[in-house]
Amino acid sequence: MVVVTLLWSIAGVVTRHLDGAKSFEVTFWRSLFNALTLALALGFIRGPQLLHSLRQARWPLWVSGFCWGVMYTAFMVAMTLTTVANVLVSMAFGPLLTALLARFCLGHRLRAFNWLAILVGSGGIAWMFGQEAGSGLSLTGSLVALAVPLAAAANWTVLQYVNQSATHRAATPDMMPAVLIGAGLSALATFPLALPFSATPRDIGLLAMLGTVQLAIPCLLLVRVSRVLAAPEIALLGLLEVVFGVALAWIGANEQPSPAALAGGGLVLAALITNELAGRRPASSIRQTDAA
Repeated sequence: MVVVTLLWSIAGVVTRHLDGAKSFEVTFWRSLFNALTLALALGFIRGPQLLHSLRQARWPLWVSGFCWGVMYTAFMVAMTLTTVANVLVSMAFGPLLTALLARFCLGHRLRAFNWLAILVGSGGIAWMFGQEAGSGLSLTGSLVALAVPLAAAANWTVLQYVNQSATHRAATPDMMPAVLIGAGLSALATFPLALPFSATPRDIGLLAMLGTVQLAIPCLLLVRVSRVLAAPEIALLGLLEVVFGVALAWIGANEQPSPAALAGGGLVLAALITNELAGRRPASSIRQTDAA
């Protein structure tokens, strides 16, 4: 999961080195190369079983695919509208959203400190939005970026639901094709909005690299990781993307985070770290509870 977040985090710095590609065109090319890479990789891994999985797919696969599509599209559009730091700080709200969905959809309980963390995290996001309100583009980009943690929370919850349900079956349903569905939906949705194309050959090369290395590979890894880690754990470890992404954009593109992004992000991360530490119990306590 750490490798996944490191690969995800290169999107911001690479996007800042594009020559002519803008907004929806960036999303289209990245999603197109993502879909091509996934089609080849899954075709090699699954063989004819890939088409069978798609034909026989039940609702979790399509819901997960739709969530992947929203995540792919909103992330890159937001990157072209505001700073890397603002996008990643907005995404840092994901673990709290995931905890809420897991509570209401899967029956996971939230304790008092969970609700406190949600309030503090919400305050951090509100602070960032308030400070950026004077700039229409930054505020719009931050709002678009919020679609990413919303879709991610739904996606991780669906993946956990599938894996929990699989304990009563002979085999775990194959959710890897959902990543391909999401890439295809994102490419189709953004194609008409991307015209006329203005990307240079260098841009297309960079976006092809993003589609393969920054998207296809880590997303396939995440689906596999979801069989071992719970949804809130995935979301919390995903916060490493915030650290990696802001650092890479600062080092590789000289994009220094604004005070508002740092302050809002600090509140969000403090709430999440406190939430995680407060929720830990000693191993002996867990074993005793399980035995009871």
